[in-house]
Amino acid sequence: MNTIDSQRSGCPIATTLDLAGDKWTFVIVRDMLTGKSRFGEFLASPETIPTNILTERLKRMEKAGLLLKRAYQLNPPRFEYLLSKKGMALLPILQEMCRWANTFIPGTWTPPKSFMSRKTDTR
Repeated sequence: MNTIDSQRSGCPIATTLDLAGDKWTFVIVRDMLTGKSRFGEFLASPETIPTNILTERLKRMEKAGLLLKRAYQLNPPRFEYLLSKKGMALLPILQEMCRWANTFIPGTWTPPKSFMSRKTDTR
């Protein structure tokens, strides 16, 4: 999933969309950037992602290197998800998407200033 051989072309826009351009990935990244890290927290988002889709997207994002999965409870097993450096690097893209939507799509929410002024974390 991370090599050019598995993409439909070498176009950087197309390859980025192949990796993260589905309906849910950027919503999950947004939630992670605003402090959510657990399955139930992602489910509580206003977009109401179905549980089976969330499970599949988290697995796909982990495989793509966008996030890290870490156990926070052993019995029963429960996990939290943290953005990797690669996932954090999506922050400026999401900020620009917010600016674009606020300019051209009436009725979109104004993101918190803390989100819009946040800098990419280079953990």
